[in-house]
Amino acid sequence: MTPNRLSVVLQFSALGLLWGASFLFMKVALEGISFGQVAWTRLVLGGLTLGVLILVTRTRMPRTPAVYLHFVVIGLTGCAAPYLLFAWAEQYVSSGLASIYNAVTPITTALMVTLAFRVEKLNRSRVFGVVAGIVGVVVIIGPWSFATNQAAHGDLALELAGQLACLGAAVCYGFTFGYIRRFVSSRHPVSGLTAAFLQVGMGALILLVLTPVVALGPITLNLPIVLSLVLLGVLGTGVAYLWYMNILNAWGPTATSTVTYVTPVVGVFLGIVLLGETLSWNAPLGALLVFLGILLAQGRLHLPSRPRAAATASAREGSGEAG
Repeated sequence: MTPNRLSVVLQFSALGLLWGASFLFMKVALEGISFGQVAWTRLVLGGLTLGVLILVTRTRMPRTPAVYLHFVVIGLTGCAAPYLLFAWAEQYVSSGLASIYNAVTPITTALMVTLAFRVEKLNRSRVFGVVAGIVGVVVIIGPWSFATNQAAHGDLALELAGQLACLGAAVCYGFTFGYIRRFVSSRHPVSGLTAAFLQVGMGALILLVLTPVVALGPITLNLPIVLSLVLLGVLGTGVAYLWYMNILNAWGPTATSTVTYVTPVVGVFLGIVLLGETLSWNAPLGALLVFLGILLAQGRLHLPSRPRAAATASAREGSGEAG
């Protein structure tokens, strides 16, 4: 293994740990500040961190105005909106469950790149993958719990709202990946650091404009809350995005997306060990269905060939036809 390859592997491992721990950091921070303040602080610190890296490396910024307009959309749907949704959701759901919903992103991405942006097509295996992922989400939500726990209907309603917010964040991520594929990657290619800075920076700018709405209010700070916010912003949002872009350039999108399997494992583990969280039986079962769906949707697994297709291929071979 060359040093450069080792560096990429280390960045990948650190990225999985950081993004998995981000849900723990949000949960701790919510003990002293509002969900809007969590998202605001995260994006501002992340944007400043990447801005410093841009200055230190003297990275040139794009000169085409259209690039900045595209990144306003990307900053909104890829950072500002999902960060607000996840932070709001963690008021009502565990950090481990939120990290599981984050793993749904490849399923929402498959839907967006095929149905909304039409930059890819779904074959039979990928369709089954999307269906398996959707079934997995339904299992995670556990709609039957409303029928069996009427006494706690109010609490369950809030938990359901939190789960739907997590799902909405995953849809935002899926939309963002599809948008980048459709409007940026092929038309306005930029370096990894530039893309990370513009995405996080535009998200931060949007929340700065919305400061009176999302960030004003009482705060109660202690050492764990401050550390969580710094780690969430500087590392989990700033440095982590740079690592992500480096891995993407070295390994490509398919291999890079395997970080999806690491983050929920880390998130669930930290939630159980450090926060004493518990998960119902349906959450890990639904997560397994989601992971199976991801494998199929990304083409890592394939369904067996149809008998008719196999028979046709055999007949062609027997008659000497060329494929």
